[in-house]
Amino acid sequence: MSAAPAPRRTVLAAAAAAAAAPLVTGCGDGDGDDAATPAPTAPAQSPTGSAPAHTVGQRLASTADIPSGGGTVFKDQQVVVTQPQAGEFRAFSAICTHQRCVVAAVEDGTINCACHGSRFRITDGSVVRGPATRPLPAEDITVSGDTISLA
Repeated sequence: MSAAPAPRRTVLAAAAAAAAAPLVTGCGDGDGDDAATPAPTAPAQSPTGSAPAHTVGQRLASTADIPSGGGTVFKDQQVVVTQPQAGEFRAFSAICTHQRCVVAAVEDGTINCACHGSRFRITDGSVVRGPATRPLPAEDITVSGDTISLA
């Protein structure tokens, strides 16, 4: 015996309820300052759904463009370059390991994601504050003279 089809009114009511439901819920850290958090950057995706291809040798910046004790986010290349100490340059993926948002800024010795507040150390990409639980993966760069390029 087959089940009777659902009445049209039931189907329409279910569709309306689904459309009215919130699509995304926040996952703040519970400190109540979520209203002050900048709008998140859309999750990073490439047309194929995989990480974007880096152009080997592509110039990113001059060494003078990367502040000592800080860093710079290169959103188009999805790379963040840091200078933990004068003359020491590191690079990491700019894609947060929590929900794949592009990190927003480098401030006060951390790489910061505006989506949910994760913070990563500029020295090694390790997590300082979640919700992310995995470090930012290292990226290869070369420093030749005063030019920083993707490797």
